[in-house]
Amino acid sequence: MSNYWSEFPNYSQPDAAELRRKSEATKKKEKAKGKILEPVVIRGRAVTSNWWGNAWCENLERYADYESRLGRGKRYVRNGSVVDLKIKKGKIQARVQGTRRTPYKVEIRISPLSEEKCQAIIKQCGRKLDNLEKLLTGDFPEEMSELFQSKDGLFPAPKEISFTCSCPDWALMCKHVAAALYGVGARLDENPLLFFELRGIDVGHFIDITLANKVEAMLANAGNVSSRMMDDSAAKLFGVL
Repeated sequence: MSNYWSEFPNYSQPDAAELRRKSEATKKKEKAKGKILEPVVIRGRAVTSNWWGNAWCENLERYADYESRLGRGKRYVRNGSVVDLKIKKGKIQARVQGTRRTPYKVEIRISPLSEEKCQAIIKQCGRKLDNLEKLLTGDFPEEMSELFQSKDGLFPAPKEISFTCSCPDWALMCKHVAAALYGVGARLDENPLLFFELRGIDVGHFIDITLANKVEAMLANAGNVSSRMMDDSAAKLFGVL
């Protein structure tokens, strides 16, 4: 008599050496075809090392929706299984090596930032212009961390993330998608500007609006007498006039 559950295939988990071997074979094969891959290369145990990458991964790990698959995804990205990862406006496309010889195709879509959230960044940067420079170079200003990492911050929530994978895993999030998401964290370590690209923000326009708002605020306050300025009588007393 057949058993219901026996009808479903049992997928074995490849070990690290097998994943590395298959990943290298894929890279050589694609290179021979003239295709350019952008693999995620992790050096050492830590997937990420600076604020941007760490914060991205911490944001993923705080959502219970993803908890069951993130551990396997981290193992895959460490082993070099993300053989190709490209970040575009609102979209991540990846190829992740798994049990079969051909890598699985992963596509992750991230909702663009709302106008309200964009204005929040502009306002924070406008208060202190060196925040803008630090933000865009990866030397993250700590006073802005809450803006990104709070519950309603700028890093995406599960409802803003959708994904597909060509693997047969029926789970809400498979390990290949999880590996690609960790790969994004590694890429943000290298280039924080990719976050703005991913979330649909034109960095050039963002800078222009931030500076324009700052100048506007300065002009609006130009006629205000500061308490730090001496009045005429005080100036005469000290021989300034």
